[in-house]
Amino acid sequence: MILIEEQKQRAEALRSEIEDLGQALALEEKKERAGFLELKSGEPGFWDDMQSSQKILKELRQLQNTIQDYQKLQTDYEDTLTLIDLAAEESDESLAEEIAGAIDDIEQALQNQRLSTLLSGEYDGSNAILTFHAGAGGTEAQDWAQMLYRMYTRYAQRHGFSVKVLDYLDGEEAGLKSASVLIEGENAYGYLKGENGVHRLVRISPFDSSGRRHTSFASLEVVPEIDEDTQVEIRPEDVKMDVYRASGAGGQHVNKTSSAVRLTHLPTGIVVACQNERSQHQNREVAMKMLVSKLVKIKEQEHYDRIEDIKGDQREIAWGSQIRSYVFMPYTLVKDHRTGYESGNVNAVMDGDLDGFVNAYLGALSRGEIGAQ
Repeated sequence: MILIEEQKQRAEALRSEIEDLGQALALEEKKERAGFLELKSGEPGFWDDMQSSQKILKELRQLQNTIQDYQKLQTDYEDTLTLIDLAAEESDESLAEEIAGAIDDIEQALQNQRLSTLLSGEYDGSNAILTFHAGAGGTEAQDWAQMLYRMYTRYAQRHGFSVKVLDYLDGEEAGLKSASVLIEGENAYGYLKGENGVHRLVRISPFDSSGRRHTSFASLEVVPEIDEDTQVEIRPEDVKMDVYRASGAGGQHVNKTSSAVRLTHLPTGIVVACQNERSQHQNREVAMKMLVSKLVKIKEQEHYDRIEDIKGDQREIAWGSQIRSYVFMPYTLVKDHRTGYESGNVNAVMDGDLDGFVNAYLGALSRGEIGAQ
């Protein structure tokens, strides 16, 4: 019965952690808030203001998900303890493997829910807009930008988030020059905000016939999706709009009409584009939301009082400004230069296994070891 006793000790050690998590989540407050929102959603005239009602329902869903996830964790834990007791009574060592797997699942769920307590920022619960840009280096850098695009798409899929392409500009020979996607899901921005920055790749280039090692750079910008009714006011005369035919991974409407929209905010030089909606009007709406999101983030980061003072992002996509390095050759290693977290399984990382990096960033951020981006 040694194996069963070992698993029992593992399980018992988790009891206090689960109780602490319940307190950190402020579950009673969340239950009260959820009850209040449920009553409000049933009031006459609730749907008169569609925008307000959708915000209320979104908050309600998030509260309900948090409560249900914790309740499931508690249920799974109690079921596992019951299974352990049954195995001990029957002296059945064959259940040890099943029990160990159940405890592994509980530990993972505990870690994930504990992580959610670190997401306390104003926009952490929002969807995320990711914009990729290839750095200098032509085809090699453009291929790297597309590799990052795939990596974050896979990450989103792993977490049950949906991915919507907003804009996509193909590379000249391979890869992409730039792309924007909307990641939709609970806490998408909160989890991905730490990925904002320059990413560096070291590998033997498949585009170099001499087989030399190359260093490439690409940048990722992460902003929360923010509705237009925020604290920023954009004057129509400050926005230049260009229309063009869509190209790239845009779906069935690509290259049929000049429906793609590019907006330039003249005071800051910030440029956004959208090509994947059905009409020019819809593309402009999405692009305007992207512009608002970028301006709000910069305004808050730099503590600007006036939108007129904001400057566009001028950081160079090159050596010395990277947040993370991905080394394929002469060894395999992915290392985050802010937290020190690293992984030797570069293939898993490129397939979207970024949880270790995300967790390390949020943990360091909550401890004040690094500043918010």
